[in-house]
Amino acid sequence: MIQVEDKILSELIFERKFVCDLNKCKGACCVEGDAGAPLEKDELGILENVFPKVKKYLSEKSLKAIEKNGLYTKDEDGEWVTTLVEGKECVYTIFDDNGTAFCGIEKAYLNNEIDFKKPISCHLYPIRVAKYKTFEALNYHYWDLCNDACVLGKQLGVKVYKFLKEPLVRKYGEAFYDELEKIDEALENERK
Repeated sequence: MIQVEDKILSELIFERKFVCDLNKCKGACCVEGDAGAPLEKDELGILENVFPKVKKYLSEKSLKAIEKNGLYTKDEDGEWVTTLVEGKECVYTIFDDNGTAFCGIEKAYLNNEIDFKKPISCHLYPIRVAKYKTFEALNYHYWDLCNDACVLGKQLGVKVYKFLKEPLVRKYGEAFYDELEKIDEALENERK
C-alpha cells in the first residue's frame, strides 16, 4: 500500500493494465451487480438538479423505477446508490442500437445540457474508494466482466491509474495525479 496525503492506494493501480472495451463488454458494468452505483452525499442533490434534463434520455422502465423507488436508494449496507430497474441495470442506463449500455447522465453532459458527467464511482471504475474516519482507500476492483478491458489494457500498455487520469483529477486534483506519476516512476525504477 502507498500513502498520498490522506489516501491509501493499492499498488495494483500502478501494476494492472486496463482500458474499457465497450465493443466486447457492451457496458455490462451498468447492468450487472447486486446494487446500483455508489453515490457520494453531494451527488444526491446533483442528481435531483440534473434529472429534469436527463430524464428525456431514459427508458419508460427506468422512469417507472424512479417513480416507484426514487432517483437513488440505500443498499443493504446503508450506503447511497443509484436505483436499479427490476434488480438489473442502473436507472440511468441507456442502450444504443447494438445493445451497448451507456450513461444517460453522461449523454446529457456530452450534449452540454448539464455540467455533471456521471457519479464519480462510475467514472473511477475499476478503482473503488472506501472512506474511513481519517483516510480514503483506493483499491483496484477486479471483476470478470472486465476481462476484455484487462486484455486491451495489456495490449496497449495502459496502467489503471493512467486510464483513469480524468476522473482522478476530477476527484482529487491535478497535484494528486502528478504525485501518482512520480510514484509510478519510482515503482518502475525499483523493478529494474
